[in-house]
Amino acid sequence: MSEMGLLASDNAREFITFRIGSQYFCIDILCVREIRGWTPATALPRAPRFVRGVINLRGIVLPVVDLAERFGFAPAEPTPRNVIIVAQTSRQVVGLLVDAVSDIVVVAKDRLQPTPDVGSDAAKAFVEGVMAIEDRLVSLVSLETLMPCAKGEAA
Repeated sequence: MSEMGLLASDNAREFITFRIGSQYFCIDILCVREIRGWTPATALPRAPRFVRGVINLRGIVLPVVDLAERFGFAPAEPTPRNVIIVAQTSRQVVGLLVDAVSDIVVVAKDRLQPTPDVGSDAAKAFVEGVMAIEDRLVSLVSLETLMPCAKGEAA
C-alpha cells in the first residue's frame, strides 16, 4: 500500500493515484467518498464542456467532470473500464471521470515539490504540486479549482 513504508501522520499524507492517458495524478484520500464504475451521465444544457453531465448517486445528483478535458487533454471516450472517483470538495460532492485508479500511497510531506513555472497559470491552478512516486511523476490535483464557483465564471 505504501511505497515508502510510512504511515499517514503529521509528516506524511495519504493519496489515491489515478491515470488519465499516460499521465498520473493524485488526490488526498480523505476527500474520496467512493470509487465506482463508469455510468453514462445525463447532459445538462449550457454546462461547461468538461462537465459530462449528472448521475443519480443514491438520491444525490452528482456532477461528473471529465478530468482529461478539464486539464486540456483530449476528452475521454468512456468505456466500462473507466471509473468515477466520487470526491468531496469544500463546496460540493463531484464525480471525477478518470481512466483508472492506480494505488493508494503514503508520501512524506517534504516529497511534494511546487508546481513548476511553465508559463501557464492554468497549470498551477489545477496542480498543487508534483512528487516522484516509484518511477513516475505524479501531480497533486487541487480539487477546489475544478468546478467554477460562480455564475458566469470562465471554464
